[in-house]
Amino acid sequence: MALRISLFVAAALLLGAHFLRAGNLPMVALCLAAPCLFLYRGRWSLIALQALAYGACATWMTVAIQLVQSRQQSGHPWTTAAIILGAVALFTALSGLLLNSRVLKEQYPARSNEGE
Repeated sequence: MALRISLFVAAALLLGAHFLRAGNLPMVALCLAAPCLFLYRGRWSLIALQALAYGACATWMTVAIQLVQSRQQSGHPWTTAAIILGAVALFTALSGLLLNSRVLKEQYPARSNEGE
């Protein structure tokens, strides 16, 4: 379970670094705050974290496409950048997929049985 959470945190930090480089401080704050949802033990928090991971993957793919197009137009090499950003997008998607495990679902129940 710790490895799955650690992978998500690493993916969030990578995206936060991307937004920091772009100067988008509200998105940096969101990326840094998102892993805090692991502290709330509800199924909705896992779903929200997965949605954030898949959205981050889409962001990386968009950045990769824009960078490749920009480099192709300027005549610069683009394959290394595409491979790196594709790997980061794949890592981010994997971090979201791993949140859909039985172990995490047991730790983050759909309903609370308190008060019954």
